[in-house]
Amino acid sequence: MIMKHVNSSNLVRVGYDESDQTLRIEFRSGTYDYFNVPAHVYTGLLNAASHGSYHAQHIKDVYRYRRL
Repeated sequence: MIMKHVNSSNLVRVGYDESDQTLRIEFRSGTYDYFNVPAHVYTGLLNAASHGSYHAQHIKDVYRYRRL
């Protein structure tokens, strides 16, 4: 999985595995995998004006996750 740096106060890097729809987000406080995330959500996260707000509104508490 290729991780891309993002300009955010809370998120550090994000990556996406299209084959199993896993979104990985590296926060300053830890790294999480989110499961069954459609590709358009990953694209939306990358293109968001605020990555943290996008995560809070479209990913957090929506998709099953685990901390790595």
